[in-house]
Amino acid sequence: MRSPFTAAGAAERRTARGLALGLTALLLAVAALLGLPRPAQAAPAGVAVYPVASVYPASTDYTLTVNGTSVPVTKYPGYDIAQFALGTGTATMAVTKTNNTGIGSYSISPQKLNLSGSVSGSTLTFTVQHDDYLIVKLDGRPNLVIAADPQESDRPSPTGTGVFDVQNAPYNVPPNTGAYTTTAFQTALNDAAAWGSANGGQGIVYVPAGVYTLGNLYLRSNLALYLAPGGVLRYTGEPDHYVVDGHKDSQGRDLTWFVSTRYSSSNIKIYGRGIIDGNGAASLKPGNLGVNLLMPVYTDGLTVDGITFRESSSWAVIPLRSSNLTFRNIKLFNRFDMGENDGIDITESTNVTVTHAIGIALDDPFSTKTWGDVADIYKSVPGTARPLKNVTFDDLVSWTYCYGVKVGQGVVQSQDGVTFRHVVVYDAAVGIGVHHKYGASSATNIRFDDIDIERLDFTNDGNRTWLALMTGNTQGVGPVTGVTLSDVRVRDAGTTAARINGQPGAPITGVTLSNIVMPASTTAATTLAQMNLTNLSDYGPVTITP
Repeated sequence: MRSPFTAAGAAERRTARGLALGLTALLLAVAALLGLPRPAQAAPAGVAVYPVASVYPASTDYTLTVNGTSVPVTKYPGYDIAQFALGTGTATMAVTKTNNTGIGSYSISPQKLNLSGSVSGSTLTFTVQHDDYLIVKLDGRPNLVIAADPQESDRPSPTGTGVFDVQNAPYNVPPNTGAYTTTAFQTALNDAAAWGSANGGQGIVYVPAGVYTLGNLYLRSNLALYLAPGGVLRYTGEPDHYVVDGHKDSQGRDLTWFVSTRYSSSNIKIYGRGIIDGNGAASLKPGNLGVNLLMPVYTDGLTVDGITFRESSSWAVIPLRSSNLTFRNIKLFNRFDMGENDGIDITESTNVTVTHAIGIALDDPFSTKTWGDVADIYKSVPGTARPLKNVTFDDLVSWTYCYGVKVGQGVVQSQDGVTFRHVVVYDAAVGIGVHHKYGASSATNIRFDDIDIERLDFTNDGNRTWLALMTGNTQGVGPVTGVTLSDVRVRDAGTTAARINGQPGAPITGVTLSNIVMPASTTAATTLAQMNLTNLSDYGPVTITP
């Protein structure tokens, strides 16, 4: 039987590195057989440490070194975080408990990477082969998220033609003061966009390290916004500083888009290793706004690379009615003590890729949705609703109290061609889901490929299961057609039956299950009963292939 559940079978972005490592191993073996000198092995990877803003407290539980370099660890509600960049080669990580007590047990996820460590007193040491997003758990301590980014290859100079540094004249935007300031920062964005439009490229706004407390920011065409490591754009916590862009009926409060694109914009890039911070705890004060961190709306050709989105108090990133979008190397760090804080919801958009990302939130980290012409969350947006088509999520780590990966709930317009592949669900209530709850349109051609479900510790709407395919009857009913699941490793099946539940007149049909390996098994399940897939209604034939 094929076994895709290894590091070599993870994400396609690692193919070249995997081939190189395999070639090195082969050369070592040949040298040993022939008695030849050993070929030179890969040098340890270089480590780029990110500055940490003073608004983020240091961890009281962990210290971390990577190849002997100390990497800051910050404390966060629900988990601790360490972020840095890692070059090619091996990296030895040493995680130490600050209370100096011995380590009785530990885990390193993704489990499919087969990372084993050695314990000496209060320190766990292990070696990785390349940059990855990891979650380490030591007995009795919070989870430690280790977000190792690839090294930056396109970091601009802060000076030069077409580069606009917000700290330099004429902008002189001061960091780290806590004072609310937006006009000069927005002027830099406008000037860079104008330069890009006049010169057939992108003007670059350079944001050095520091915390910038800002109001709403608007991105125009032909603009690149670069956030240097340690650079933080932060919500002020004062609703009077912001415009109201939408409303969240389920939360009973208005919403603001912290950063958004102008309508009919194109050729925009947001990149670097900085942070867009919703300051979610502040936004929960009575009378405050819910904050969406990034709203690409009616835009074409947007790239987001390397950015951390932190502590949104409503859905964090919402591409809406846009096309040709790329998100890569993004980190979505939300809290577990505030809800309605999805990670990235691709909404009514076409030709979108999300590649190499980690999403942590109480609500769904990765999903697709479509709504009507006017929805509460974007009630200020003119125009008509659009279908969603050709969306691919690739190389993800998901940790949530809800769905690890999901299509829905809204399918008011059609959704066609949604793919999730190379996904690790660290923990969730439902590992894989299609929840067609709202709307009468169809959801078609949906794929889940190479999904590794590690834990299901939570319950959502009575579900605690590895698979839930469901349709509802709100705003009409619509069918789900053509759902393929392949190469799924279920390490935890949950406590409720997996389900396929359509509606009369809107069945779920064309489901194919290929190579589904259930807990305590090394071979693919051949029956629905073996998959604990027994909650069935209004569905078409299910095809099972080994």
